[in-house]
Amino acid sequence: MDMQKLVSSMTLEEKAGMLNGLDFWHLKGVGRLGIPSVMVTDGPHGLRKQAGQADHLGLNASVPATAFPTAAALACSYDRELVGEVGQALGDLCQQEDVAVILGPGANIKRSPLCGRNFEYFSEDPFLTGEIAAAHIQGVQSRNVGTSLKHFAMNNQETRRMTVDVNCGERAMREIYLAGFERAVKKGKPWTVMCSYNKIDGVYSSENPWLLRSVLRGEWGFDGFTMTDWGACNDHVRGIAAGLNLAMPSLGNAADAGVVRAVREGRLDEKAVDEAVAEVLNVVFRYVENRKKDPDFSLGAQHHLARKVARECAVLLKNDGTLPLSSNAKIAFIGAFAESPRYQGGGSSHINAYEVTSALEAVRSVAKVAYAPGYAAESNDTDPALLAEAVALAKESDVAVVFAGLPDSFESEGFDRTHLRMPDCQNELIRALCAVNCHVVVVLHNGAPVEMPWADDVSAILEMYLGGQAVGGASVDLLFGAVSPSGKLAETFPMRLEDNPSYLNFPGEGDHVDYAEGLYVGYRWYDARRMPVRFPFGHGLSYATFEYKNLRLSAGTLAQDGTLEVKVDVTNTGRMGAKEIVQLYVHSAHEGVSRPVQELKGFEKVYIAPGQTETVSFRLCRRAFSYYNPDIHDWYAEGGKYELRVGASSRDIRLTAEVELEPGKPLPVRVTADTTFGDIRKIPGADEALQPVIGGIMQAFGTMDNASMGGAANEMANAMVRDMPLHGLKSFSNGQLTDESIEAMVRQLNEIQK
Repeated sequence: MDMQKLVSSMTLEEKAGMLNGLDFWHLKGVGRLGIPSVMVTDGPHGLRKQAGQADHLGLNASVPATAFPTAAALACSYDRELVGEVGQALGDLCQQEDVAVILGPGANIKRSPLCGRNFEYFSEDPFLTGEIAAAHIQGVQSRNVGTSLKHFAMNNQETRRMTVDVNCGERAMREIYLAGFERAVKKGKPWTVMCSYNKIDGVYSSENPWLLRSVLRGEWGFDGFTMTDWGACNDHVRGIAAGLNLAMPSLGNAADAGVVRAVREGRLDEKAVDEAVAEVLNVVFRYVENRKKDPDFSLGAQHHLARKVARECAVLLKNDGTLPLSSNAKIAFIGAFAESPRYQGGGSSHINAYEVTSALEAVRSVAKVAYAPGYAAESNDTDPALLAEAVALAKESDVAVVFAGLPDSFESEGFDRTHLRMPDCQNELIRALCAVNCHVVVVLHNGAPVEMPWADDVSAILEMYLGGQAVGGASVDLLFGAVSPSGKLAETFPMRLEDNPSYLNFPGEGDHVDYAEGLYVGYRWYDARRMPVRFPFGHGLSYATFEYKNLRLSAGTLAQDGTLEVKVDVTNTGRMGAKEIVQLYVHSAHEGVSRPVQELKGFEKVYIAPGQTETVSFRLCRRAFSYYNPDIHDWYAEGGKYELRVGASSRDIRLTAEVELEPGKPLPVRVTADTTFGDIRKIPGADEALQPVIGGIMQAFGTMDNASMGGAANEMANAMVRDMPLHGLKSFSNGQLTDESIEAMVRQLNEIQK
């Protein structure tokens, strides 16, 4: 369809209407031109299509749908193909329910474990976030249904989320907070991108031309349409001018009239309106022309998929050999979540699950277990009667399996957590059970890290996260060894909240928050500080054991535009077939710009039969070794040695190898009168260029490396000269240098670098 022709056929009023929702969930249509009204609605781990009164906080009922594991769990699968399957299932359901765009996935970085919406986000790491988000997007859109990658950008807290102003340096923004979005956009190609509520350096995301035009479209090649989060439109006209396509939900007829008035008064270019409308229509017709319901669609089949996915996402954090359980053992299931699991978070992603399987229900076909609730699910206080009943049951059992975690009131969209504790009643219950039984297994249902004061006392910990509607069945499959756990943590579990890098700057003061930790988010911080953690990034145990060997590189040197292949052999040395997630980290092994100790740059999940060996391969380009340089506003890879680290977690590195990067074009030094003499001398040709101007002075300073003075005096002199700004030379020139001659040197030094 010729979109330009279609747009030219529309009145200005009709065009303005296409940039403002019809109601809570629908876009406007233009009947006379055959433009239909289409529906967008919430996800991202299920479909939340409301049949009645609409809201964006999950308060009112929606149609029955499949609740898959939330993003926090999905990322722990480290499985692109599996996440793609989830996306396909969501796309199929959208087609059945005539939904054009599902709102998700969420690719915001987990800056703090306190963020109330962390269960909707993938990871603290941008590479993992981008890869999993891209797989999700590709899966949904393979069914000709759009996704809305969100919340773009810097939405890392719920506190004052609609007004908070984020202050973050350009390098940290690019390397940490935008990099996941970049990978998801370039690789996944989402149909739409959703703007966040917050400001970035004083500008709302929905009216930020640098973010929406320069970066998203100009640098990353995004060709879909952008929309606001629900209620995130501050100035509709300014947003359209900045690159925003759609305000949601509807702002009413007055907003349309405001756009028309702005165009006629010359405050808004009609060409910007035309472009925005065309981008919306491209997506509308992409869906409409490929609308197709599957006659064999089944929510029941999706429930089986949800169980498989939950198994793949679960992380075995600790195991002293108690797991897997024997069905012949005398087993107690304890905890309210065994009977009524917490399988999703609160807010706009809250799904009306078609079917929910509890662990207590699922275990009936596997083993005979006794049950005691132990605590009230939504209470923080201990019920003495429930506690006594649970302790008595644990005393007479071989193994006590405690289903614990966070209730809805502890984490949700709309508010942030204030601590990492589980309810007091649950912690007290676990401690009491450990006092009477030496085989206590904890199964966790939570959307984010929790403190575990009892971690050293229990026999095993199985992290199920918010594992979707089939989490109970998946838990039983894993507990009894039908399959081996294979997930690994996509975030660090700290010992305590105070250890987190954002602790002193979360959630900020009033409407302002400083990301003072810079690059050092998650494991980057803990590694740099050599700080002990409860469980590290990438950690996860198995019922099998794996040996890593024969790490090899395709070359010892990486050229400017080359790629590097990394291979490693992994052998299952255990007695059970299982999947292993092999992780590749890059460490800068040369002196240069400040970098994190190591960064994830590759991962693969592979099934290995007992006694078998599989070769795992990674391919790295120069970007994997690059950092973002704010002076050139681009990525830059320093020449030098880099160590490739392959392991089972960020703190379980099994093998290493070195590669040498060929030097690239030298970085220009942006010279000013404040540039130090030491930095100037790094510029090729600087000595020769300045010789005619400051010959004698240059010669004197050129001897700074000679040991004319011994010990500390020599070191002091060298440091003073090295760190002296250019304008400081005037003080040692006996009047030969002036402000004018310094300015001339600045111009010359900048010129020779072009």
